Amino acid sequence: SGFNSIGHMDTMSRGRHQIGHYKEGEEFIQNVFHVLSQIFTGKEKSNLAICWLQYEISKVIQCLQAKKKKKLKAQGRKSKKLAKNFLKAPDNRNNLSLWKLYAYLEWLLGNTDDSRKVFDTALCTAGTGGLKSAQLCSLSLLYAQLEVELLESLEGAVTSRAVHILTKLAENGPYVPYSGQVSPVNVLKARKTYEHALQEYLSKTAVSDQDQANDTGQLVNLVGCYALFQYLTLGIDAAVLIYTQASEKLEVSGSQKCENTGENFGILNFPSALEAVTLLHTNLLRFHMKISVYPLNPLREALTEALKRYPSNQSLWRSYIHIQRKSHCASKARRFFDSVTRSTNSLEPWLFAIQAEQMRKKLTEKVQRADVGEIHCTIPETGLTNRIVALFEHAVQSENGTHCPLLWRMYLNFMV
Repeated sequence: SGFNSIGHMDTMSRGRHQIGHYKEGEEFIQNVFHVLSQIFTGKEKSNLAICWLQYEISKVIQCLQAKKKKKLKAQGRKSKKLAKNFLKAPDNRNNLSLWKLYAYLEWLLGNTDDSRKVFDTALCTAGTGGLKSAQLCSLSLLYAQLEVELLESLEGAVTSRAVHILTKLAENGPYVPYSGQVSPVNVLKARKTYEHALQEYLSKTAVSDQDQANDTGQLVNLVGCYALFQYLTLGIDAAVLIYTQASEKLEVSGSQKCENTGENFGILNFPSALEAVTLLHTNLLRFHMKISVYPLNPLREALTEALKRYPSNQSLWRSYIHIQRKSHCASKARRFFDSVTRSTNSLEPWLFAIQAEQMRKKLTEKVQRADVGEIHCTIPETGLTNRIVALFEHAVQSENGTHCPLLWRMYLNFMV
């Protein structure tokens, strides 16, 4: 924690240029993948292919964020070639996780129609596992989420492609590509199916560790699909209700299991399921606020509760910083950062507290330098500088901070 993967230092900017992947680091990673792909066979080889493709997708996302069109084109060609080669291998032809990543890659590269074809092909060949199949649920959830992001408002969402995908998943039959409409009867049937499936999962009693690991992943996908379905057909309140029900049940199950088996209960599984459900919940609220008028408070409360519980979750911190940027009162966020850093050894709260202050500093400098005659400086700039230095000082004195190269580099960079 605190390290970026090798070859990255994407938090640092040198002048206007973001520092991207270093050549040596990149070569090293490619060599590791090539060597391992010759050693592994069967399931391990498929898992390696998934990791490799995820890594390629991370580079595509980096090009998108840096808005480098030329580099994106070249990177896209390389990544697509790799993905196609993986899918040609006999072992991988029915691997839905790989199909899912390939479709996502096409979507990121802006080839929406090609991506839809890949998703449809994968769903047609996946058979009829319905809500019982973890991979099918995961694939349908991503497809529906991407489609929802294209919506500009919730008007007409009931007949959208996303609803079609989620309805077909609940029907348990063979998948049929979207033809432009969704029948209301099918929507009602699907809602009943989702409701029963979720109740069945939530009422399950303890199972063996292995089954539980599979079950929790499946539960997260099921909750995600059902909540998204409710959001598109009934609205945001219906979706939030599903997340609340699932979270409450997971909290209770988690605490019961801990009491029953002492410390050793697959602590890995339940909290991670709860964390994943929380992440889906906050992301949906953020999306809803983007496309319609909705109060900020539910999202702020959900994020602060989640971060107290998962102080090292970077996605949640990013969302938190994003919403705090919009409010002009910094004291609330500062108090929250302070309370979290006192109660955890994680380094993430320190790093994000520093980032939040640096963003604030950038903003005030921008305002003060604006060329509009005399501006009365309301926020003394030195105050922010001193605050950031104090945060760095406290962070590098913490046990994890002392050994974190990223933190020291950020500190040096700031002082320069």
